[in-house]
Amino acid sequence: MLKNRASSCNASEVSGSFLGDVLQLSCAALLLLAIVPPAQGVWPLPQSLSSSAERYPLSPREFNFLYGKGSAVQPGCTVLDTAFKRYFRITFSGYGGGKPLTVNKKPGCVSPDGSRCGSAPLAALVVNVHKDGCDGFPDLNSREDYKLSIADGLGSLSAVSVWGALRGLETFSQLVYQDQEGTYYINKTDVVDFPRFPHRGLLLDTSRHYLPVHSILETLDAMAYNKFNVFHWHIVDDPSFPYQSPTFPNLSSMGAFHPQTHIYTMSDVKQVIEHARLWGIRVIPEFDTPGHTQSWGKGQPGLLTACYKGSVPSGTFGPVNPMLNTSYQFMSMLFNEISSVFPDSYLHLGGDEVNFACWKSNPDIQQFMKKMGFGTDYRKLESFYIENLVKIVTALNKNSLVWQEVFDNAVKVPADTVVHVWKGNKEQYSQEMSSVTAGGFKVLLSAPWYLNVINYGQDWMEAYKVEPLGFNGTAEQKKLVMGGEACMWGEYVDATNLTPRLWPRAGAVGERLWSDEAQTSNLDTAYDRLAEFRCRLLRRGIRAQPLFVGYCDHEYERI
Repeated sequence: MLKNRASSCNASEVSGSFLGDVLQLSCAALLLLAIVPPAQGVWPLPQSLSSSAERYPLSPREFNFLYGKGSAVQPGCTVLDTAFKRYFRITFSGYGGGKPLTVNKKPGCVSPDGSRCGSAPLAALVVNVHKDGCDGFPDLNSREDYKLSIADGLGSLSAVSVWGALRGLETFSQLVYQDQEGTYYINKTDVVDFPRFPHRGLLLDTSRHYLPVHSILETLDAMAYNKFNVFHWHIVDDPSFPYQSPTFPNLSSMGAFHPQTHIYTMSDVKQVIEHARLWGIRVIPEFDTPGHTQSWGKGQPGLLTACYKGSVPSGTFGPVNPMLNTSYQFMSMLFNEISSVFPDSYLHLGGDEVNFACWKSNPDIQQFMKKMGFGTDYRKLESFYIENLVKIVTALNKNSLVWQEVFDNAVKVPADTVVHVWKGNKEQYSQEMSSVTAGGFKVLLSAPWYLNVINYGQDWMEAYKVEPLGFNGTAEQKKLVMGGEACMWGEYVDATNLTPRLWPRAGAVGERLWSDEAQTSNLDTAYDRLAEFRCRLLRRGIRAQPLFVGYCDHEYERI
């Protein structure tokens, strides 16, 4: 539990007096607050949560997660079998497996701190899932709603899907706490919960600095604790190409920082995808073209455009050459492989920050522009490339995500293309959200959530105050907002500082995308819950940085 304010209770000097009685009552109240979490202490905040002072002890030697008799999934469901083991360890953090902790089983008992014990210890949480889906992958339309009830010594969790059950297990784990004697408790509680937005993502850049697989897996763990459900893997870019392609092995052998130590093998990629699946997290890879491809050219000669200085090649290269059939043959083969490796129905195709200078310098490109009737508008050449790439991806039964420049440059893309807004201040990105949705396209917001950018102080508050629907538009337009993503670009971030820079700051984005906006507008109450959540992250082994002055119990147990 977070300790961020000094307090002192000493009524001995005035015992027997009215003031002493008041102080003793005050101290008892403070003690109760110190060990009984507030009713709304869960992060991100559920849509509906009610709790009372009645509480039930839990013994780690006796407690179990159980499948309901009528549940559509039963033992053997990999998602929940794994989750039950994982959440037992999380719920009973610090339990060493020794003798059972003492629990008070006396009906109607009153604890020393004044709270009422329940009629019996909580022996189990019974989980009922209405639809099978243990062997599949989460998708955009997955149901994540759940209901959780703790009453009369009984725990019940119900959800339509296993993905909703995972979210409910996370909430349950946050409701369990320990008193000063080390006994675990949970209060009588009812939760009805569901996400505000279906796409709640986090982008990691593994090109500018290679991130070892264990860092990615730890990030997925922390994402699940915050109820994020999309890992946007910006896997390659100008600096390096760490993805080891079986079809084009030279891309990584020539384009990675190191061909053995700084690559993601097929085994690595599958491990990340499966780890994410067991947390209910989708993995959407981004292979950004035609720009941001300098590392591609090292292993695929002829792919990039040769730049000219006057009438002579300069020896440098620019974006993918959009006039060559070989470029599209290569992309077709590569994306066919990518589509078979990554099961999600979406691929992020990038399309941002295309520098036209190299195209303008190349005489062959100039002739192609004339032939196609593009004049001197190189946005039309970019559009020509993107349209052909989208056709390739669509033929593979994949949907496309693109950065906002694709929309801004009026590229003709399918109506189900998702536009990712990343540029500008509040006024600018709000206008972009309005324009994109007015055009009938679904949209994601990231512009105000670049967490690689840091400021002194509590900059999580700025991320928290963002309202994704705060743009001028009709109700129909706002239905097109799928959610958003926090972004961690890698210019100054590697495995040494990734986790503390992300957490708990990314949690502000997580709550904004999960919780009801009207219930999460108060920064003071958000601070208290986020500070407490940061302490939970530390106890779970996530090196989350502090919000402000203070300390956590158990803060160095896993560090």
